[in-house]
Amino acid sequence: MAEETNIVLDTQENSLGKIQMAPEVVEVILGIAASQIEGVHQMRGTISSSINELFGRSNHGKGVTLKVIDGKVNADVYVYLNYGVSVPKVALAMQEALKEQLLFMTDLELAEVNVHVVGVVTEKTQNIIDPDDLFNDETPDLNGDQP
Repeated sequence: MAEETNIVLDTQENSLGKIQMAPEVVEVILGIAASQIEGVHQMRGTISSSINELFGRSNHGKGVTLKVIDGKVNADVYVYLNYGVSVPKVALAMQEALKEQLLFMTDLELAEVNVHVVGVVTEKTQNIIDPDDLFNDETPDLNGDQP
């Protein structure tokens, strides 16, 4: 989760006042940007975020934690990747995209983007057994050959 302190944007040329942003806003921006990277299956969530999704409330900030240390913003991103993708390529693309998107939307620079791959998700296999015809004598064997 994010720290309780707001992030103050540097607006020296603007003398109208200061701009503060809740860390949750940055988490949502990073979460959406990370989930749109090709090869990312989903972000890691908690039990409460999974329950909220069952009720139709999506948590776009799940899988992202922020730390603000000495005015520098560090992000940790926890993701599940699709099976067969190049982990270093996807992680590098994610680091670049997150830094770029946050800079574009908030004018904040990320000091670090740490990508944590917590799992790999394989494709679902086809069901070999036809549920409408369970006792068919002509069902193929596991190798796909006809009897």
